[in-house]
Amino acid sequence: MNPQSPQDIAGAQKADHIRAMKSTLAILALLLATQASPAYSASSQWLEAQGARVRLVTTGLPDHDGVLTGVIEIALAPGWKTYWRDPGEVGVPPSLNLDTSTNIAGASLSFPAPQRIVDGYASWAGYKKSIALPVRLTLKRPNDPISANVFLGVCEAICIPVQGALEVDPAHDPENAEHASIVGAALADLPAPERPGLGAKIVESTPERIIVEASFQGNPDSVDFFLAGEGGYALGTPERLNENGRTFFSIALLDRPVSRPAEGGLPYTLITATGAVAGIIPYP
Repeated sequence: MNPQSPQDIAGAQKADHIRAMKSTLAILALLLATQASPAYSASSQWLEAQGARVRLVTTGLPDHDGVLTGVIEIALAPGWKTYWRDPGEVGVPPSLNLDTSTNIAGASLSFPAPQRIVDGYASWAGYKKSIALPVRLTLKRPNDPISANVFLGVCEAICIPVQGALEVDPAHDPENAEHASIVGAALADLPAPERPGLGAKIVESTPERIIVEASFQGNPDSVDFFLAGEGGYALGTPERLNENGRTFFSIALLDRPVSRPAEGGLPYTLITATGAVAGIIPYP
């Protein structure tokens, strides 16, 4: 049997660390009992965890379509980090589980522009500071209390899951100016929509990878690209390619569905010197 090279040993150690981290997160998630927070006006009480506090803040009563706007506010302790909508090959993206909710028909989360984080074992997409994730909740009964189970991961030297129930009463204190300010600031912090001359598109696609070209103005060194796997797609970390004054990103297709989904696409965020934009590229 051939002896392993130092590169093979390092790769095996990295893979072992990633598998151990995922296993630890899964085990801890099973051990965490869902903790219900009593309803507190248009904001839930804080869900306390090691390295982070989480709560649901809303604007009060829903609109005429029954949609309630709010944020999942994640307050991180110094040195702690959390994940973007698709961290990459490691990590736990934030999510809301509505299985036990009796008054929420649907929920959708939005995400501010992430950072590229390298922790010595992997490169992933996330946040190094406290953030607020805008959420749109479609209610069945506009004036009744709501409850949703939140699940996310936070990391320092190790990564742990944060899980619990967040409860609010939209009809109580709907004119709270502080809550409205928190929600408004989070919405303003989202990437702008893609537009001509500022966005991304697929220029090459194979069964193994896609190549995306970024369009932007300003310093190319400040550009980064994040792509989220959805619809059965799993993606590798984008790798930058510079060619003849143009900027491309190569993304490995780690997994894909048997057939291309009929609707939707892969959400992306492009960060440039003039700001961040978000859009959708077609499923490859």
